Amino acid sequence: MKKSILQRMAADAESRGDATPAGEGTDPIGLIRRHSSPVISNVGRALSQLNEDVIVSLDPTKVEISPFKDRFEYDAEADEKFDALKVSIASEGQRIPVLVRPHPTKSDYYQLAYGRRRRDAILAIMAEADRPETIKIKAYVRHLTDRQLIEEQTLENGPREDLSWIEKAMWAVQLKATGLSQRDIAPIMGLSEVAVSQMFRVTSGVPEDIIFAIGRAQAAGRPKWTAFAELLKDASNVDAVRKIIASAEFQKADGAGRIALAVRAAIAPVSQAEAQAPDETLDFALGDRVFVRMKSTASGTTVTIPKKENSFARWLAERMPELMREFNAADSSQ
Repeated sequence: MKKSILQRMAADAESRGDATPAGEGTDPIGLIRRHSSPVISNVGRALSQLNEDVIVSLDPTKVEISPFKDRFEYDAEADEKFDALKVSIASEGQRIPVLVRPHPTKSDYYQLAYGRRRRDAILAIMAEADRPETIKIKAYVRHLTDRQLIEEQTLENGPREDLSWIEKAMWAVQLKATGLSQRDIAPIMGLSEVAVSQMFRVTSGVPEDIIFAIGRAQAAGRPKWTAFAELLKDASNVDAVRKIIASAEFQKADGAGRIALAVRAAIAPVSQAEAQAPDETLDFALGDRVFVRMKSTASGTTVTIPKKENSFARWLAERMPELMREFNAADSSQ
C-alpha cells in the first residue's frame, strides 16, 4: 500500500514537470525540492522515510509526549475535535501510526515525534476499557536526535490547519532554539522568510507567560497579535496585562475573549495618559492681530475665531472643502 502511494505521488509529480531526470539526484520519489511546494516536499520526505519503517504495537502508557511543545493546552474547540477523534479510534481503530523515538533517559519508554492527540485519545479509551492491557498504540520507531525529532514534528504540523497563528509562531521559536536559522525554518514550516520574521517580531514583543495565558486564540491572526505586540513596547502596558490575566473574568473567557481583554488592558494606560495630558492652547496671529485660537484637551480640539475677524471666518469657510480635499490627498499618500 505504501509503495503504491509513493508511486502515485511520483507519477503526479512527473505529470507536473517536477520529476528528476533519470540518473540525477537521489530523491527516492523523484521530486526536486526547489520546484515542489514545501508541504509536498515535506510529505514526500516523510512518506519515503516511513516506507522503510515497520509498524509496531506499544503500550500507550509508555509513550510520552515530545519535549518540544507544538500546541497549547486544549480549549473548547480543540476538545470537540478531540472527542470526535476518540470516537473514531474507538469505532474504527487507529488508522495512522504515530512516530516515536526510544526515550533518551528511560528504558522501555518512548517519546513522540508526532501523534499526541492520537496518543491522548487512545489513553482515554484505555482508561474506560474493561481490559486496558489489551489496548496498544501503533507506532513507527526511529532513532532521532532532538533536532531530527523537532523537524519530524514540523513535517506533521505543516499540512495541519487547526494550529492557530500564535501556536505556529511559538513553534518557530522552538525551531530556532535548536540552532536552525530563519532561512532554514521558512521551508520547513512552508512559510516565507518574511512570515517567519513577523512571527519572531511578535514572540519577542509579547512575553511568553502572557502568550500562554491567552492561549490558542484560534480566531486571532497575525494582525491582531502584531498590534498587541506594539502596545506592549511600553513596560507599563505589560504590567496592566499581567494584572488582567489573573482576574476571574479573564480565566472564564475563551481565546477570543482573552486576547480582547488583554488588548483592552494594554490600551487603558495609553488612554489614561492622554486623558492626563495638559490642555494646550495655540494662537495663530500676525503681529498683534489674532486670527484663530486653537485649544486641545482630552476630549478634542476647539477652534475659536474672534468676532472682529468674521470676514476671515467666512473666507475660511469658503476654502474649507478645498482644504479638506488637500489634507485627504496628503493623508492617503502616506
